[in-house]
Amino acid sequence: MTKKIAFLFPGQGSQSVGMGKDLYESFEAAKNVFDTADKVLGKSITTLCFEGPEDDLKQTVNTQPCIVTMSIAALEAFKSQLNIEPYATAGHSLGEYCAMYSSGVMDLETTLKAIQKRADLMGETKGGAMAAILNAPEGSIEKAIEEASSIGYVDVANYNSPAQVVITGDEAAVAKAGELLSAAGARRVVPLAVSGAFHSKFMEDAGHKFAQFVSELDLNNASTPVFTNVDAQATILSAEFKNKMPRQIYSSVHWTQTIQKMIAEDVDTFVEIGPGKVLSGLVKKIDAGVTTYNIYDKSSLEAVVEALKSELCGV
Repeated sequence: MTKKIAFLFPGQGSQSVGMGKDLYESFEAAKNVFDTADKVLGKSITTLCFEGPEDDLKQTVNTQPCIVTMSIAALEAFKSQLNIEPYATAGHSLGEYCAMYSSGVMDLETTLKAIQKRADLMGETKGGAMAAILNAPEGSIEKAIEEASSIGYVDVANYNSPAQVVITGDEAAVAKAGELLSAAGARRVVPLAVSGAFHSKFMEDAGHKFAQFVSELDLNNASTPVFTNVDAQATILSAEFKNKMPRQIYSSVHWTQTIQKMIAEDVDTFVEIGPGKVLSGLVKKIDAGVTTYNIYDKSSLEAVVEALKSELCGV
């Protein structure tokens, strides 16, 4: 049976100082991506990724272009070693831009400019809070949000896996919802260190400003479907991307539903490309029966190339 492979790209929080350095030094394709990012964005993405400092790297205005650059560099290095066409792509929040790049929706320069604009607008938005909820009893999140809404705005930011949901909104309302969920039996409630309430109505103004920017971008139809965060639907038309890109900033990330939809279309192998291993862990919690791979440095890239050659070609 022919394997159906999806490429996945991580989001904010996966960054670490030193990411991409050995890819840069080992693969011309990766070096070209980093060098282009430095030139297009007018700042040293290479220095931020390779040397930090961490306090600079974790600022939203730097984190987003750095993760996207590193992920695309890893993708291009991978493609230089193995000619493989995925069935579909997806990315978690900012990772969706890498997915769009991988699927031919945007060229590298457009992708970099778009993610920097998005990061600038999101970085300017202050206020609010986020918290990760682990292993909440069924139905308890909806009930807690409804009850906590009496003191302020609170909503779901990320449906990460059946065992992990992130809530977002007013600080007091997020805290109240967290208390209610702890009392209801959630295993853990983890406040997140973020500059603002991402994927909430706090970000609507940023989304509307971004819509003006996106309207002037030169986008293509996707060569392979991108399963988008806002609705977990396979998306191909450039006009749909222009509509979804601004909405994604203030809408929930439907990651669980995205992976479930891909699996329903017989995707059985997921290759996470970029810093960290968070998405592979989430995928396994959604469906333990699928195969996952990670490409985050030179050795992991080489291991994945060998494994996929063996699986796909019987080499």
